[in-house]
Amino acid sequence: MIPTIAQVALPVPLHKTFDYLIGNDMPVVGGRVRVPFGKQYKIGIVTALADQSAFPLTQLKPINAVLDDAPLWAPALYKLLNWASRYYQYPLGDALATVMPGSLRKGKPAHRERERVWQLTEAGKDQPITALTRAPKQARILTMLRSGAMAHSDLLDSDLTAAVIKTAEEKGWINIVQNVRAKPWMPNYRVVEDKPTPNHEQALAVATINASPEFGCYLIEGVTGSGKTEVYLNALEPVLARGQQALILVPEIGLTPQTINRFKRRFNVPVEVMHSGLNDTERLNAWLAARDNEAAIIIGTRSALFAPFKSLGIIIVDEEHDASYKQQDSFRYHARDLAVMRGHEENVPVILGSATPCLESLHNAKTGKYHHLTLSIRAGNAIKAKHGVLDIRGLYLEAGLSAPLIAEMRKHLSDGNQVMLFLNRRGYAPALMCHECGWLAECKRCDAYYTLHQQSNELRCHHCGTQRPIPHQCGQCGSTQLIGVGVGTEQLEAQLATLFPEFKTIRIDRDNTRRKGSLEAYLDAIHNKEYQILIGTQMLAKGHHFPDVTLVALVDVDSALFSNDFRAPERLAQLFVQVAGRAGRASKPGFVLLQTHHPEHALLQSLIHKGYDCFASEALIERQQANLPPYSFFALFRSEANHSEQVEQFLQQVRTILDASPVPDDDCAVMGPAPAPLPRRAGRYRWQLIFQAPNRRMLQQRLSAALPAIRQLPLSKKVRWSLDIEPQDMS
Repeated sequence: MIPTIAQVALPVPLHKTFDYLIGNDMPVVGGRVRVPFGKQYKIGIVTALADQSAFPLTQLKPINAVLDDAPLWAPALYKLLNWASRYYQYPLGDALATVMPGSLRKGKPAHRERERVWQLTEAGKDQPITALTRAPKQARILTMLRSGAMAHSDLLDSDLTAAVIKTAEEKGWINIVQNVRAKPWMPNYRVVEDKPTPNHEQALAVATINASPEFGCYLIEGVTGSGKTEVYLNALEPVLARGQQALILVPEIGLTPQTINRFKRRFNVPVEVMHSGLNDTERLNAWLAARDNEAAIIIGTRSALFAPFKSLGIIIVDEEHDASYKQQDSFRYHARDLAVMRGHEENVPVILGSATPCLESLHNAKTGKYHHLTLSIRAGNAIKAKHGVLDIRGLYLEAGLSAPLIAEMRKHLSDGNQVMLFLNRRGYAPALMCHECGWLAECKRCDAYYTLHQQSNELRCHHCGTQRPIPHQCGQCGSTQLIGVGVGTEQLEAQLATLFPEFKTIRIDRDNTRRKGSLEAYLDAIHNKEYQILIGTQMLAKGHHFPDVTLVALVDVDSALFSNDFRAPERLAQLFVQVAGRAGRASKPGFVLLQTHHPEHALLQSLIHKGYDCFASEALIERQQANLPPYSFFALFRSEANHSEQVEQFLQQVRTILDASPVPDDDCAVMGPAPAPLPRRAGRYRWQLIFQAPNRRMLQQRLSAALPAIRQLPLSKKVRWSLDIEPQDMS
C-alpha cells in the first residue's frame, strides 16, 4: 500500500511529531519537507511514512514541498541522533534542526553549487601591477591569475576575501571562465613531510589502535608535549590508505588553524573545517564535502560531530577533558560521549586524547571500558618543566605581580625567550569600588558586580552583557574616589608596558579576538617572536605549541581553590597542568611559577609534587565515597522567572513528582530545590533541583516516567525551565 501520511518532526519545543498528507512528490524518511504550521511554514524532517493517522484526514494539511530525494543522514548517524534526542530529553525536531547547517534549516538545496573558476580578462592582463601599490590585494589577485585560472575557494584560501574578488570583477579585470563540481578525493594519498621516529610509547599506542579497524575506544593519557598529535597522525595512515575519512574534534576554534596545518603538512589530502566562525555557506560546503567524500579529513569543534560521512574510518577527540565539548544551552549534548556512541554505531575506532583526562574517562579506562594508553615521555629533546610556588602573603603586588616573579620574567626575557602569564579574568578589574564608603558597582539585573573595562571606558556585566559608562561619582556617598578592585588582563597588560617597555606584550582573551581571523594573526605573530610577553586566559591554555616560551606563570588561581562545585578541584588541576604544559615544549628547559596565598593547600601540593595522575586517583576515591559522578548520574532541573516564588513552587512540584517513584528503594535521590549559585541573572530569579540515580538506565526510566506529568504542570508554562542530563556546569 502506498503511504499517504508523513510524520514530521518540526523545530518546535514539543516532544511529538505531526501528521501531514503526502502530495504528488513522495518524501523520504530522514529528508526535509516544508509544511504549514499555524500561520507560517516550517522546515521539518520526515520520521516515518504511514497509511493512516490518529486524526481525521480532513484535519490534516498537505506537505507544501519535498526538499530532499534522499535522507540527510546515513542510517547509523540518524539512529544516533534519535537516541541522543531521547537520552538528553530534547525534542527530536529541535535536535535535528540544531545539528543541521543553517542553510539547510532555511530550505537551501542539500548539494554543493558548482564552484566558480576565475581568469584574467584582457583588461586585467593589461592592468599594470605597479599602479596598484595602494591596493595590494587587488594586485595580488592579478599576480596569481597571471599564472593561470584559479578556483574561487583557492583564492579564498590565499587570504583574499569575497569582497576583494568582487571588486576585481566589477573593475572588469577578472571573469568566470567555467563552473566545476568538486570531485571525491582519491585514496592515493602520500605523506608529504619527514615523519619523526616515534618513541616506544608512541609506537605501542599506534600499534594498539591500528591492530583493528573496528570499534574500540582508546584513551591516550599523555603528558603535555608527549606527541599525542603524532600518534593521531600515525593512526590516520591506514585509515586514509583504505580510502576512508577521519573526524578530528578540537575544543576551541583557536586550535583549528594549528591542527589543520599539522595535518596538511603530513598528508596531501583535502581537509575541511567546521566551527561557529564560518558563515552559513562555508558550513554547508564543509558538511557536503564530508557527505560526498570530497574531504578526507574534517577538523572541527563539537558540532562537527554530526557531519555526515560517506565512509567514516576513525574519530579523534583531542583535549577530551575540555568543558567546551558540553553544549550548555538548547540541545545539551556532550560531544565526547556522543563521539564514543557514534564510533560504536559506525564500528570505527575512537581516540580520546588529553594530558589531563576527565575523571569519567579515567574511570572507564580503569574499569576496562576503554583501552588505556599512556605517553609519559616528552617528545624530542623536550625536558619536563620545573615547578615552583611563590608564597605572596605579605608581598607588595604590582597589578598582581610579585617582585620575585618580575625578576624571574626579566631573566627569561633577557635570554631572548618568551614569557606567558595566565590570568583567567578579562577586563581591567573585577569590580569598581568607592574608596570612601566601600560601595561596589553592582549589576541591577544580576546578583553580580560589574567588571571594569578601562580601554572601552565602561562597566560590563559578564553574566547578562549589560554595559554602562564608568560613573564619575559613588552611587552611595557621591565621592569621586572610585578605584578598581582586583586585577584583570587589561590592567596586567598596562602594568607590563611600564615594567618592561623594551619588550612587546600581547593580550589574548575574548575581548580582543572577536574579529574574524584576529586570533590566527596573533598566534602567527607569537610564533614569529614579534611579542615576548604573552597574557592569556583559558584560550591560551589549550594545546598551543609555543617553542620559545620558557617561563609560564599563573598569576592568580586562589579563587578556584574554594568553590561549592564538586568539579572545581578537577578543573583547577586540569587548568594548572595544561597551562604549565606551555613551558619548555622544545629543546629549551621550562619553568612554571604559581603565585598563591595558600601554598600549603593540599590540591596544589599534590599537583606539584605528585602530578595529575596521583591527584586523579585520589579524587576518584573521594567521588566514590561521596557517591558523586562517575559513581552516580545527575540530571539538573533549572528554572527561572521574574518572581522567585513561582520558580521555587514549580520545582517543589517537580520534586513531588520525582519522589513518587513506582519502584521503592531504587537508590535515586532528589536534592533541592535551592537557589542557583548565581540566584538572579538578567533580571530573572534562578533555582535548581538535582536528581541523582545509580546508573544511566535508572536515570532515564525515572525521568521518562516523570516528564509527561511535569510538562502538564500549570506552572511549567509560566516559568522558563530546562533539563540538563549529566551537567558539567552546576551554576
